Amino acid sequence: HPSELTESARQEHSDRMRIIASVIAVATCLVAAADCFAVPPTMLRAAGRSSLPTLRSHLATSAGVMRLQGGRLGLPAFSRFPPLAWISREGRKTVGALRGLRGLKATATAPVADAPVEKYRKDYTPTSYEAKDIDLTFQINDGSTTVVGKITMSRRAGVDASAPLILDAEDLDLKAVKINGELLASDRYSFPEKDVLEIKGPFPEGQFELETEVVIEPEQNTQLSGLYKSSGMYCTQCEAEGFRRITPMMDRPDSMAMYKVRLEADKKSCPVLLSNGNLVNSGELADGRHFTEWVDPFKKPSYLFAVVAGDLGSIKDSFTTQSGRKVALEIFSEHINVDQLDWAMQSVKDSMKWDEDVFGLEYDLDVYNIVAVGDFNMGAMENKGLNVFNTACVLAKSSTATDGDFERVQGVIAHEYFHNWTGNRVTCRDWFQLTLKEGLTVFRDQQFSADMTSAAVKRIEDVRMLRAGQFPQDNGPMAHPIRPESYIAMDNFYTATVYNKGAEVIGMYQTLLGKDGFRKGMDLYFKRHDGTAVTCDDFRAAMADANNADLAQFERWYTQAGTPIVKVEKVLYDAASKKFELTLSQQCGPSPGQPTKEPYHIPVKVGLLGKTSGKELVAESVLELREASQTFTF
Repeated sequence: HPSELTESARQEHSDRMRIIASVIAVATCLVAAADCFAVPPTMLRAAGRSSLPTLRSHLATSAGVMRLQGGRLGLPAFSRFPPLAWISREGRKTVGALRGLRGLKATATAPVADAPVEKYRKDYTPTSYEAKDIDLTFQINDGSTTVVGKITMSRRAGVDASAPLILDAEDLDLKAVKINGELLASDRYSFPEKDVLEIKGPFPEGQFELETEVVIEPEQNTQLSGLYKSSGMYCTQCEAEGFRRITPMMDRPDSMAMYKVRLEADKKSCPVLLSNGNLVNSGELADGRHFTEWVDPFKKPSYLFAVVAGDLGSIKDSFTTQSGRKVALEIFSEHINVDQLDWAMQSVKDSMKWDEDVFGLEYDLDVYNIVAVGDFNMGAMENKGLNVFNTACVLAKSSTATDGDFERVQGVIAHEYFHNWTGNRVTCRDWFQLTLKEGLTVFRDQQFSADMTSAAVKRIEDVRMLRAGQFPQDNGPMAHPIRPESYIAMDNFYTATVYNKGAEVIGMYQTLLGKDGFRKGMDLYFKRHDGTAVTCDDFRAAMADANNADLAQFERWYTQAGTPIVKVEKVLYDAASKKFELTLSQQCGPSPGQPTKEPYHIPVKVGLLGKTSGKELVAESVLELREASQTFTF
């Protein structure tokens, strides 16, 4: 009891209580801000994309900027929560030491040097040069990491020989640039604008090798984008635009290449060295260091690149594919968490089997690795052959986890595994097409979870999340189509609309075409586009062509925001002719930049039952509502 404490102890007790109250208040504000922008829990579970940049943007927009100065946390927009000046000096030190607050000063209050630039889908153009093979060497040392990149490149047909090579390069200490082994003079390259490296032409005809050497500081990387070090472990996060913080590159999803990676580090501090693809070599080096070499035999965009280095424990298993190949499975975590990995391993094997049975999609590498990371600003990431998860989405054991925890782990594991085909083997041409991989993969993980648990309960859960999170977003000032027409910061479009509404749009394809027709469309999609970067229109075309269906009007689901409302306007039964008429209407209200909407192509599944007998009079069928008002006769 406070009356039994000394004066200093009472002060400490009071400070602790105030700190707890402050943390609760700040957490409440964060939850409220997130709720304002309708970020539903299902995004954390199935999509795994609740990114810090998005949250920062939301807070800056809706609640002012959070500031941490001299141990005081100011919340100017939250008038009911004044600055924490009433906490004593010792208490302020404790607040300052709270995990994560220091990062707010480095990220939330940094001055913006340049005005934001809006990008438009209509302005898409291919790169002037094409990357074919990428060879990366990482020399990881305490305090800095040297990255040597060798990229085999060629000029695209029709591009002028003198065209400069434009590369994304952010926060890199550039040491050297070479073309075919020849060191370039400093006047051959420059940074004409922020985070853009321009190398002047002309370049050799045909293929040539670009070599760059840069130094980065993962220990100082507080953005958790690119290569960073946290809790003694090195880890990468490259989606959407983090690879440019590792080495100069055309850091966009349509720039696909084959990767070879060599990692070198101190063996005592980093006994585990992982990257994408298959492990092809490893060995010892001088001074207590060692190396591993990895080769990914499949083309991939830079956002799927991954590196993990640290002291980790793991569990191992294997899975035999339908064609008889044995795949080595391994899940890594901090040693203390290894006893919580068994359910994740079972979920991996269940996901692999389900994807073979339902979609005929077999895993394609010799190894499949997962790493659980405590300090990871997304739920999970589908890096090719090396998935990285926040520990909250992969750790579970019966003595501490609920049924909901187990279901979440199962769903997120499945989501990231399913990306191996819907996102990795076939990826999106540009970030405007994000729903192409995310909406489709959310739909696939929803179907998986329905088969693993209860289809009815799962569907109710998905619709509840949609109504609670996505509907308000679709009918508010932040409304946007599932395929946006423009953006300033790509991280802000990992939304409930792109993910959850995108999944519902995919579900409508299956409703219109039936499960067999949807599978035919998926098969054609992979046959046409395996190993390429494509658009939502390419997916829609595959569905239409595989089923000889007219899906031209269906594009409006990709171009129009808002939630259409379908009403039953009239029902009429003519006993003499034994005909039943059903009149349906659809209406969608205005959205920002879209005052009027054209009618959607909406599938409506119906059946007719006898009024007194309850017997089925007309078998269940799918009506295709295409007009503002339409009458169907049975």
